[in-house]
Amino acid sequence: MILPPAVRPGDVVRVVAPSGPAEPLLVWRALGWLSERYRVRFERGIVERSGYLAGADRRRSSELEAALREPDVRALLVMRGGYGASRFVHALDWSALADGPRWVVGFSDATALHVEASRVGVASLHGPNVAALGRADADARARFVGALEAPAGPRCWQGLVTWVSGRAEGPLFGGNLTLLHACAAAGRLRVPAGAVLLLEDVTEKPYRIDRMLTTLAAGGHLAGVCAVVLGDFTECAAGVDGVAVEAVLRERLESLGVPLAVAAPFGHGRRNEAFALGMPARLEAEARRARLVMGVPLPS
Repeated sequence: MILPPAVRPGDVVRVVAPSGPAEPLLVWRALGWLSERYRVRFERGIVERSGYLAGADRRRSSELEAALREPDVRALLVMRGGYGASRFVHALDWSALADGPRWVVGFSDATALHVEASRVGVASLHGPNVAALGRADADARARFVGALEAPAGPRCWQGLVTWVSGRAEGPLFGGNLTLLHACAAAGRLRVPAGAVLLLEDVTEKPYRIDRMLTTLAAGGHLAGVCAVVLGDFTECAAGVDGVAVEAVLRERLESLGVPLAVAAPFGHGRRNEAFALGMPARLEAEARRARLVMGVPLPS
């Protein structure tokens, strides 16, 4: 993986809105905070609203394409998730990112951007969207800055819960399950061989989680992963059938026969820690407790 240069104070960061609209107050609050440390570049159109989209496709796609090409941009920060990036990201020339690497930062619908970055061999940062920073506390903002300015640095998530014990090493890959499933349907998903797969989701019924995992497995997309780590599956309550999402996740993923750990601090829940996709990682899943060590060189 190509590692973009780390962001430094005073660097240019470009805010883009390729997906859904956000509350303007949160956006302006986050932009004000970011501008205290970086040179923040954005277009006024980021606060446009066209139904469930942050403006027309043409506005959003041209904004993203410019952010991929502008030579002085060191990070591309996604404003909000929701939906919309999948309408055009596949049609953009992502070779521009490989030619001029910069960190693509975001989560949820931004998973579509991470998939495209991975396809051209560039590491990206799965982490909070800009709108979320507008409501974040000082600690969360400090952790975001730490990840942005040392994205390839070592990190360790302790206290994960083991579902399948074992030890595995490989590059980090993943994000939002619904978006990964959509990318597979579009023929865009390429899961790196031996990947440590990270998954999260929000407002999906357990049977839909079942369907997505089942079809990803049937399509061969999960065959090469060496481990799976689950973050939050927020507001994925059981339906009238009473089947809990935890039961679905466990039943579908245990069958892969690889180490499996849950309760990692990322996703749409209370904590959404940043991590660099494409970087090496090691999952150590003991009998009950597990830890994920990220950003450290793995033995050859």
